[in-house]
Amino acid sequence: MWAYESVFYQIYPLGFCGAPFENDGRKEHRILKVADWIPHMLKLGVDAVYFSPLFESDTHGYNTRDFRKLDVRLGDNGDFKEICRMLHENGIRVVLDGVFNHVGRGFGPFMDVLRNREASPYVSWFGRIDFGGNSPYNDGLWYEGWEGNYDLVKLNLRNEDVVNYLLESVRGWIEEFDIDGLRLDVAYCLDEGFIRRLRGFTRSLKEDFFLVGEMLHGDYNRLMNDDMLHSVTNYECYKGLYSSFNSMNMFEIIHSLLRQFGPENWTLYKGKHLLSFVDNHDVTRVASILNNPGHLPLIYAVAFGMPGIPCVYYGSEWGERAEKSQGDPALRPCFEKPEWNDLCEWISRLAKAKKQSAALNYGDFRSILLTNRQCIFERKTDGERILVAVNADGEDFTAHFDAGCGTAVDLLTGEKHDFGGGSLLPAYSAFFWKMEH
Repeated sequence: MWAYESVFYQIYPLGFCGAPFENDGRKEHRILKVADWIPHMLKLGVDAVYFSPLFESDTHGYNTRDFRKLDVRLGDNGDFKEICRMLHENGIRVVLDGVFNHVGRGFGPFMDVLRNREASPYVSWFGRIDFGGNSPYNDGLWYEGWEGNYDLVKLNLRNEDVVNYLLESVRGWIEEFDIDGLRLDVAYCLDEGFIRRLRGFTRSLKEDFFLVGEMLHGDYNRLMNDDMLHSVTNYECYKGLYSSFNSMNMFEIIHSLLRQFGPENWTLYKGKHLLSFVDNHDVTRVASILNNPGHLPLIYAVAFGMPGIPCVYYGSEWGERAEKSQGDPALRPCFEKPEWNDLCEWISRLAKAKKQSAALNYGDFRSILLTNRQCIFERKTDGERILVAVNADGEDFTAHFDAGCGTAVDLLTGEKHDFGGGSLLPAYSAFFWKMEH
């Protein structure tokens, strides 16, 4: 699967393009801005772009009005088709947000229910509707909103008409835009039968079509298996990544990685490829959450070195700051143009190393050395062995361990490394050592 060897880049289109929060109905061809960022993505080492919602919606994209029409605030379907063509020409795959759990109040079938009540043919399209109740919008009827958000109307994914509407929408995205995959919003809420249908349907249209689901807690294997999703979001390690650095306790992230991918037979996700991230459109940016700016390059080193598919959120590659407490719009800003600094250069080197290494893409995981402030872990296949070493301390550290060989090459710098007499890890440093036999 191509995704397992890729570096993802997430764009939240409505914010990225500077669209107004409310859908004003005015067509502006803002999505074409993505074309100007393609050179930046290529320089960064991006193989795939994951676009947050971009179909017609009431406000933020997750309250969809029409699954088959690009949001007018971004342009039209022809604009996005051109963007997809340009991305594909540059070797960048396209993954869209599949928001299938709920729709907006402006969704046509729901508006028909509001107008025609019991006489509407679409009553059964939605999770639960009670004509004897009322909603916060004073509709004269009650309906199920996602997690109490009544701007998000719950769909009934066991209704065959709903399922067919959604699957035919996906068919249209594949045929019109040639998309390569979907990220399923709140996958943990979706009907499992629907996910199975989606997997078989997309596979029949495109053999290597990639499905990744938003999962927070619990056993990811419930949805990540041969019949359902290829991958899920690794929220367990998202928390462990920043918490390990902020508490100077590298045991936390290594414990999670051993639990997920370690050598024991009970390991949960060995051989699977979860989506790894240090931030995204829903959480505080990593540059604002880390206590020590010196840890910013290091957290990316762990994210790229650990098992999984690394995903970089637009703007965070140069250290943009924003906090969740400021509201979602603060997390999803418009930048006039991309920036390039030392952090971008560092991430580009991590991306290059990741893509050139079978061990970093497919290798087993084993902890080699672990202290509160340092960690060294191994990624290994039959033909390649990589040691990822991180020193989160402000002081140099000499690591003494059995490397299993005498020399290595750092994939990030090309420099030779000799393990004789211990390995010096300068303050705030990271290495991807490729072991020489």
